[in-house]
Amino acid sequence: MTKRNKIIYWIATIWLSLGMLSTGVVQLLKLEQEVDLFVRLGYPIYFLTILGVWKLLGVVTILLPDGSHVLLNLAKEWAYAGFFFSMSGAMFSHIAIGDSVKDLFGPSLLLILTLVSWCFRPAGRKINFTNA
Repeated sequence: MTKRNKIIYWIATIWLSLGMLSTGVVQLLKLEQEVDLFVRLGYPIYFLTILGVWKLLGVVTILLPDGSHVLLNLAKEWAYAGFFFSMSGAMFSHIAIGDSVKDLFGPSLLLILTLVSWCFRPAGRKINFTNA
């Protein structure tokens, strides 16, 4: 992995982690603004707890050191997939209720950071089926 790619990976991963950590905490704390948003989007309030817990677990997982075991790298893939589905779902939810473009900024940014982090991840963080 080139030095440039490593820098891109870590910048994207750190910003992704900070974004997911902060939104996960807000969801777990059930702050009034977040509760109002979920009600407006038509989701049950208990989704806040589910999303918050999975975001925090996903952040921990993608920040764990390179795994020599295929199961750790598989967990990292699941974390990235969860981030992708969560953020793309948030975008489509905002679009479905007619929210403005500015409401798409947060989920779009986190979706882009998810893709950049995943695409630039080091070889040690990828699933290697030949050693499984």
